Amino acid sequence: MQSPAPRIAQPAASAPACLAAERRRHRRVEITLLGRIMRATRQEYPAKLIDISVGGAAMMSAAAVEIGERIVAYFDHLGGIEGPVVRTFDGGFAMTIAASRHKREKLAAQLTWLINRDELPESFGRRHERYTLESCTATLRIDAETPAEAHVRDVSISGALLETEARPALGSEVMLGKLRCRVVRHHAKGIAVEFKDVQGSESLRRHFGRGHA
Repeated sequence: MQSPAPRIAQPAASAPACLAAERRRHRRVEITLLGRIMRATRQEYPAKLIDISVGGAAMMSAAAVEIGERIVAYFDHLGGIEGPVVRTFDGGFAMTIAASRHKREKLAAQLTWLINRDELPESFGRRHERYTLESCTATLRIDAETPAEAHVRDVSISGALLETEARPALGSEVMLGKLRCRVVRHHAKGIAVEFKDVQGSESLRRHFGRGHA
């Protein structure tokens, strides 16, 4: 039997002026993803995404956000989005997504995968192949004066999972050795980071040695 054609989330060239216009212009995907948000005050809160398009998103959160406040949000399988709050409702809020054309195209591709993942082979389930490291320690620099030790548990061409006592804010830029990174998740023993530039296999071996798939 022929597989159904994949559903495609369409990117937009520019950000909409308000949520109502965004809803008319871009298809919204109802999807539940867990993550965290960071307010303009740099306070962090758990959040649950309930729907999203390339132009905006709605989520549940206990944070008492204000209209116009700029929010940075990170969700599993999706990464980071940011933009101003345009509407609040009981238990949550909606925001527009401020992003370049390239970022919107990337977001559209991620949404397309998310809404079709149940119809795709299991091998499509991971964004990039990850390699587990037996023993690898690197210096994590939150700023020029704040070095911390980090144990690198696994890496891929796009990021790494670290065990560390440091808890830099979600969305903050850090240095892992000589690699520029962005903090995308906190976990019980440390953080996950996304590399600012996708690394090749040779680059990973140079920075972290040889791992095991």
